[in-house]
Amino acid sequence: MSKPSAAQKANDTYLGRVVAGRYRLEARIGEGGMGVVYRARHVLIERVVALKLIRPDLRGETHLRAWMLREARAANRVDHAHIVDIHDIGETEEGELYLVMEYLVGTPLSAEIAKGQFPQVRAIDVLEQMSAALGRAHDLGVVHRDLKSDNIMCTNRGGRKDFVKILDFGLAHLARDPRLAPKGAVFGTPEYMSPEQARGEEATAQSDLYSLGVLLFEMMTGQLPFRSHDRDALLEMQRTGVAVNPRTLRPDLHPDAEKIILKLLQKTAERRYKDCHHLQEDLKALQRALPASPWETQAAGESAQSPPPPPPAPSPGVAEWATRAAHFSRMVARAYPGGEVPQEVNKALEETWLLASRASRLEGEVASHMRKLDALERRGRALRAEIGRKVEELAQEESRALREAATENESVGQIRERLTAGERLVAQNRAQADAAEKQPLGVAQLRAVFERAGQAQAHVDARREQLAEHEMRAARKDAQARDLRRQIEELRGQLARYSEAMEEDLAQGRERVSQRTREGLAYERSFADNTDILTRNLRGRPECRDLLEELARDSARNNQAGASS
Repeated sequence: MSKPSAAQKANDTYLGRVVAGRYRLEARIGEGGMGVVYRARHVLIERVVALKLIRPDLRGETHLRAWMLREARAANRVDHAHIVDIHDIGETEEGELYLVMEYLVGTPLSAEIAKGQFPQVRAIDVLEQMSAALGRAHDLGVVHRDLKSDNIMCTNRGGRKDFVKILDFGLAHLARDPRLAPKGAVFGTPEYMSPEQARGEEATAQSDLYSLGVLLFEMMTGQLPFRSHDRDALLEMQRTGVAVNPRTLRPDLHPDAEKIILKLLQKTAERRYKDCHHLQEDLKALQRALPASPWETQAAGESAQSPPPPPPAPSPGVAEWATRAAHFSRMVARAYPGGEVPQEVNKALEETWLLASRASRLEGEVASHMRKLDALERRGRALRAEIGRKVEELAQEESRALREAATENESVGQIRERLTAGERLVAQNRAQADAAEKQPLGVAQLRAVFERAGQAQAHVDARREQLAEHEMRAARKDAQARDLRRQIEELRGQLARYSEAMEEDLAQGRERVSQRTREGLAYERSFADNTDILTRNLRGRPECRDLLEELARDSARNNQAGASS
């Protein structure tokens, strides 16, 4: 997702708008093919979030909106540390889809790659985090479909540099709806697109693995495996082209890193890694083999000395209202020392105090509701994470069982070939023995013929036993994999049922918060109207000039703090 230009920020009519009755859009921080991302803040409590408005042109597509909500909720159920947290999913009153996500402070992976080749340890560490997140997602039936360096955020967390967060899970799939584009159209980012996606086919977990290969190639070499200014030429490269060997661009590349890259970039999906669990095994082995690099020491020092930047300063909130009301009370007392306050001024002053009091109580109620929602959300996340870990453990076992079954089946195929050749030899030897009995041969010659026939039969019998043993092992591993898959599907069903119930409870709670927050917005408008009345009546009073200037300075400081990115 690219950063918006200054002109786009200046011309954005959405800034200042309140979405879903509670999130005020403060700054435009990014945009992409599926929507625009804003920094937003809850209007009554101090919560800063990232809010994505999804394609306003889809406003009238009821079917697509329902599908998109299901897709986003499915992605949110993955609940992995390296996938951006989604706090809320819904539709605005105007029918626009929105996602409310955690507000991340960090750098896109694309910006880090633009600085040059990564140290090998760093590249493998980043990819290992991504593969762990994708492994969990794939286990739960969620495919990203548009992995690219712009969708990966490198943050600092817990003193760890390059803590990876993957953004935009599943959003690219929306563009494949036939009502949005002509038949056969290809969607996605061509530089990172798998061959099957470049052919217009549906993306799978193997497609995400190919994109990981492109990302690892890019981190290790500083450039993409395929480059062209022409989209069609680039798609053809992804379909049929052979990437340059990364070792030619980086001679010191570890041989195992080279093998991982080349395996991930296989044009045929079946020749890539079977799944992310298989990939992770090789990544962890490579991490153990790679020597420590100066980058690790430097990164640790930077993390210790440079904590992550704090979130943006809060914009003026309800706490300011009482302060402003007090300022106006002092001004009115100076302007009308005899107590003969005009009715309009007196009423406006009383209203500001009343609104400040009501808004303060309302803010407390909303904060209480939000605490309950947060607690419910934390419980939900904890359970989703627990189920996710169980699924991941079972999927790792399934991955190993399937690979072992494939190895056994490969051995079965080889033994069958040798067995067929042996049976032909037995038939030949038997024919020779039958012919020898009819010929006047000596005892020694006859014995040799029958011994050869016996040896050939013994080899065939041994291979049949060997074949039966490998078939039994393959069947056992297949049965184990099927049982593990059954357990995984049961857990996935349990997760879906629990999440649906949890989402319903959260939706009801959020609606209560929205209703109360709309009251707060009405108070806010009324407060602004009454302070405008007071300002208009007191602006010409010399005795109030210093207090008005102080009020203006406070307002400017607060506005500047709220607008800063």
